[in-house]
Amino acid sequence: MSETETKETPAQEARRNAKERRGVVVSAKSQKTVTVEVERRAPHGRYKKYLTTQKKYHAHDELGCQEGDQVVIRETRPMSKTKRWRVVEKIAAQG
Repeated sequence: MSETETKETPAQEARRNAKERRGVVVSAKSQKTVTVEVERRAPHGRYKKYLTTQKKYHAHDELGCQEGDQVVIRETRPMSKTKRWRVVEKIAAQG
């Protein structure tokens, strides 16, 4: 190992490979939990027409997001039965 290389811990390596998604908060009724809807566009396998699909994720929220906020969520350890994501940053507030 040369001097310029640094040895990363497994936690740091996992954080670097964690998935990130950008979406809109559609529900903020629970304490410290928000539901984020993420849209993605992908071509159809046979016809190549682009389709828009939506998926909802439950995310842990320490930032106090409101409905309509645009947020970035990152994959994390399981926090409950359905929560596997957490809110990393609030991009734009509602309105």
